[in-house]
Amino acid sequence: MSEHLPIQPLPLTIPAEDATGRLVRPLLVLRRWADEYRAHRRERRTDDGPSIWEPIHLGIAEDGRPVRVPLIYRNMLLAGEPGAGKSVGLNNIVAHAALATDCRLWLFDGKIVELGLWRSCADRFVANSLDDAVSALLDLQSEMDQRYAVLDDERRRKIAPADGVPPIVVVLDELAYFSATVGTKREQEAFSVLVRDLVARGRAAGIIVVAATQRPSSDIIPTSLRDLFGYRWAFRCTTDASSDIVLGHGWASRGHSAASVAPETKGIGFLLAEGGVPRRIKAAHLSDEQVYALADGAAMRRLAAGIAHGQDLDDATGGAA
Repeated sequence: MSEHLPIQPLPLTIPAEDATGRLVRPLLVLRRWADEYRAHRRERRTDDGPSIWEPIHLGIAEDGRPVRVPLIYRNMLLAGEPGAGKSVGLNNIVAHAALATDCRLWLFDGKIVELGLWRSCADRFVANSLDDAVSALLDLQSEMDQRYAVLDDERRRKIAPADGVPPIVVVLDELAYFSATVGTKREQEAFSVLVRDLVARGRAAGIIVVAATQRPSSDIIPTSLRDLFGYRWAFRCTTDASSDIVLGHGWASRGHSAASVAPETKGIGFLLAEGGVPRRIKAAHLSDEQVYALADGAAMRRLAAGIAHGQDLDDATGGAA
């Protein structure tokens, strides 16, 4: 779904009855077209809901402006100490993906209750079973490989909206639970390797990985994995070193440290985009009641669209999107 304006010839003159025509400033014409186009888009969104191809609203920056980022062809890492507001940021992303019927939603939640409210919107929900998590990641890897095989046959580099191939939003919370807490060392390593492969190769195939953890340490977020995430969102951390583990080495020494966030200011963090500088932003807050309403509405939208309508916690099978 393109945000570009429709291509039309630019009228430089407006005919008048008593003149051959008068000059019109092209920028004013373009501005009018842009306003009309945005109004049309807003009307369509009222009926059709958001799209995963559109930017996702995350919150507001220090200057009061809204912060919206395109997640398609990218991945995001969120990390911060417990109670810092990571769940608030995560809910904004999941809400957009759940309401967008042009994508599939796979949720991994070791605590069950963090993403459990969105379970009825998920095509596949994995609870606190590392074995189920590895199985689901293998299915995603297989889906990714099949998509790349088709792209290779068609001599193309990435999927496009016109293909009708739905992007898959994969949300992992808590990353440390699956990679360092439960299961055997071998199973944990298998999980970590699969996650790294999806983050490294999945973008062009429409596999979007959003991973969150409350343990921003080098064993949970090694540099080789962190650097694969196009977006990194660091909520309050206890030390500058922990902040750098999320954002990248050296940002704290340049004044961009999530350790500077006051404990009482929940939901505030530093967002780093590819090739940019970390920005201090506050995540848009969703109350529990708002999350319940959004989840119920998204589930009904997905049911009406013929998309898989959630799974029970003990159902570890689930089909690939």
